[in-house]
Amino acid sequence: MSTIHIEVVATSSLGDRSYLAHDGQVALVVDPQRDIDRILALAGRLGVRVTHVAETHLHNDYVSGGLALARLTGAEYLVAADETVGFARRPIADGDEIALSDTMSVKAVATPGHTFHHLSYVLTGPGGPEGVFTGGSLLFGTTGRTDLLGAQHAHALAHRQHTSARRLADLLPDGAQVWPTHGFGSFCSATQSDAPASTIGRERQANPVLRLEADDFVAQTLAGLDAYPAYYAHMGPRNAEGAGPIDLTPVQAVDPDRLRERIAAGEWVVDLRSRKAFATRHLTGTLSFGLDGPMATWLAWMAPWGTPITLLGEDADQVAAAQRELARIGIDRPAATATGSPEQWAGGQEDRLNELPVATFADLAAARAGRAPAHLPAPDVVLDVRMTNEWRAGHVEGATHIPLPDLPSRLADVPGGTVWTHCGSGYRAAAATSLLARAGRRVVHIDDAFAAAGDAGLTITDA
Repeated sequence: MSTIHIEVVATSSLGDRSYLAHDGQVALVVDPQRDIDRILALAGRLGVRVTHVAETHLHNDYVSGGLALARLTGAEYLVAADETVGFARRPIADGDEIALSDTMSVKAVATPGHTFHHLSYVLTGPGGPEGVFTGGSLLFGTTGRTDLLGAQHAHALAHRQHTSARRLADLLPDGAQVWPTHGFGSFCSATQSDAPASTIGRERQANPVLRLEADDFVAQTLAGLDAYPAYYAHMGPRNAEGAGPIDLTPVQAVDPDRLRERIAAGEWVVDLRSRKAFATRHLTGTLSFGLDGPMATWLAWMAPWGTPITLLGEDADQVAAAQRELARIGIDRPAATATGSPEQWAGGQEDRLNELPVATFADLAAARAGRAPAHLPAPDVVLDVRMTNEWRAGHVEGATHIPLPDLPSRLADVPGGTVWTHCGSGYRAAAATSLLARAGRRVVHIDDAFAAAGDAGLTITDA
């Protein structure tokens, strides 16, 4: 039985995993998120000392906590030697082996593809290789995308990704575990993971990068890439310069008058409650980005970078959770917060409150047949805010397509009249509907799974 243990620290809202590998005494941390208090608490519970922190690459989807963790614990910070960074670290290159303890070591393997200088780390115990931390290289049933450093590099990096994955498969036995950072909802992965865990042997059977020849893999990978969050442009440079400690202390609270001023100024005042609560009643001019979905990803993608963001939550815990998620992607401090209910945020003024009509695809089908439910205005426009690949795979005939991230800059492209808005499940449509309502449009939120559209009798066509 192995004396080495792997602890997973998942950040499901961003689709990433960090890892803490230990032997009961010392620990290696791989690709930590910025909120390192989770890592420190885990190490404390386990009674282990963090002696090494390793980055597989300079991340594009979150601000790393690696530098802060290394400084706080006194750990060695392992970063690829070929990366140009603005901080002291232990430069690591292909083939370098680091003894973590008497029973545990890691060896760096160059695996370029997701980035130019990407490294994977093979973890070895007393019985041989235990597994490999693959970052954005070999994922569960997929690989990391290859276009994050510029579309001009995507083709060449895809070829290198293929070579890198084959190299890992050749180096390791079938039973070696695969521990990727991305692939669980992150836009850093080419497609989403197809399993909760995996081994090299399973990847040989399931992963296109190990089943397809290089040219076929490259063509398939590049054809499947869709847009990725605009805020990614700020993550790489931030990680290269080195991020300081996270600040999660409470943010200034504001009263109803200050909220009114922020809304009137066109600032992003964000309601963190569920989309159902938002539809029932909300402060006019606010935007729906509930914590019941990937709030940080969509908000940071859509809001102009650096714009003041005010968070509205039911309680302090809800606001603190959102503050933590936003800090992970470089929105260090919200401009202001308020807690309570829409009535409290409105200062008791009913004219500052609103609601949004909610529909299903069955309601849309009925409305198109001239039998719109009495409580819903008839649709003049059906707006699909899913991503381009989703639209191409199938969409409601006659719908207008504007991907959600593009909507803030394309509000003028939405045809006139009443807009019924949908996405794949309802979350993104809530954000889009609230944005349209803030712009003064008459809207209906289709809060339904897209799979129900065909069942409702709507004609689905593809591109």
